[in-house]
Amino acid sequence: MTGHLVGDYTVRQATPRHLAGARSVMLDTFYHDFGHGYRPQWHADVIDLAGTYLRPARHALFVATLADEVVGTTAVRAAAPKSPPHPRFLVDRYPPESTAQLFRVYVRPAHRRRGLARALVDLATEFVAAQPGYRALYLHTDTRIEGAEGFWRSVAVPVHDARDGCPDTHQTVHFEIPLPVCPRR
Repeated sequence: MTGHLVGDYTVRQATPRHLAGARSVMLDTFYHDFGHGYRPQWHADVIDLAGTYLRPARHALFVATLADEVVGTTAVRAAAPKSPPHPRFLVDRYPPESTAQLFRVYVRPAHRRRGLARALVDLATEFVAAQPGYRALYLHTDTRIEGAEGFWRSVAVPVHDARDGCPDTHQTVHFEIPLPVCPRR
């Protein structure tokens, strides 16, 4: 896959040559944007990107590149929300066999506000819609991350607002991205 151009950037499905750059974007986001660093219980996929996103059927990793530098990522895998920490009704609404979950939508700060996140999400949504068996594309976001809630409200439908009013706990909103109808071949 050659990818789509977004200005001077290319957005495409990742290959093995993109993995080190994608991992760097993800780890930098955990440390610099989220402020909590790498947590194995949340981020094990980042250590084995090939095993998590490149090899399994119906999983994918997408990257935005400027020349050969990876500056943005997003990923899709067959996964449903887990309870805990998420409410049980979300687990029931999104069964793992028919739910794709969007992960790791990150763009390096110097490359933001150029349409890269939207292009990555659009490409991931097209991928999910073309896969057999998926009926929903689910994600959740921490609204304390600057711009996250507004971005997701522009591309997705909120399904549950789990904010509890306490700024020291997770401020999570759950979303679903409507899947385009793909003609069956």
